Amino acid sequence: MGWEDFLAGWFGGFAGRLFDYPFDTVKVLLQVEKSKGNGTFNVIRNVYSANGIKGFYKGATAPLIGSMAENGLLFVTYALFQRALGRQPGDPELPLSSLLVCAAASGGCVPLVLTPVELIKCRLQVQNSAEGTFRSYKGPIDCIVKTVKEEGIVRGLYRGNFSTTLREVPGNVCWYGTYESFCLFNMPEGGSKADLGIGVHMTGGAMAGVAYWTAFYPADTVKSQIQTNPKFASSNFSQVFKGIYRNEGIRGLYKGWAITAIRAAPAHALIFGVYNETMRFLQGK
Repeated sequence: MGWEDFLAGWFGGFAGRLFDYPFDTVKVLLQVEKSKGNGTFNVIRNVYSANGIKGFYKGATAPLIGSMAENGLLFVTYALFQRALGRQPGDPELPLSSLLVCAAASGGCVPLVLTPVELIKCRLQVQNSAEGTFRSYKGPIDCIVKTVKEEGIVRGLYRGNFSTTLREVPGNVCWYGTYESFCLFNMPEGGSKADLGIGVHMTGGAMAGVAYWTAFYPADTVKSQIQTNPKFASSNFSQVFKGIYRNEGIRGLYKGWAITAIRAAPAHALIFGVYNETMRFLQGK
């Protein structure tokens, strides 16, 4: 457990993000645009009309790199927390309850990398939208420089960190919990996850992706608003959450959930599939 987990997670994150980024662009635009007529298909049409296929990959460079780092950190910390609970390479799997503790702890570490990456991603995605607030970024580096210069690191790059953490901790409990449960269900008696085929890992990953994005999706909606709308610069999670609920109800908090859940299944199947095949290769199995 160590560099192999990080490298395998790195490749898994790249595969998953490359597939799902266009869907994520649509999701963010649905969350932040106020017009009630902006349904999923209208947003897709508007993005394509304005910039073609490239419009769906607006600001993709930083998230691709960030997703690789995020998933590398996620898998390596998950493995390290298992080691902290006494599991060594080659040992039987820990009980599911222990794995859920490791998942929660791992989810708490990820925002250190993920929050700045998501802030840059979201701002680049919305800057050319009809109601986009940020319109002057030339690319990821320009976005980082201007954000730090104008807002600082903690209040700038880490804006929305609490919302990200509220999404990641329960999200990763559901993510790993669903995946591990499916693997345990299909594991031969006396065997381990190494005995399972790639189809099991990918199916478990697909189920895990949907579970992750269903766990506490409103936290992601609040995060997108906090990170892209200057009027929320001094607002906390609770204030933004209540404001969205007061103005738009439950539907406002779950804007973009459908397309997110649809894209999550194949994207997270790729993450776990690539992760496990990379681990097999690195370990010479």
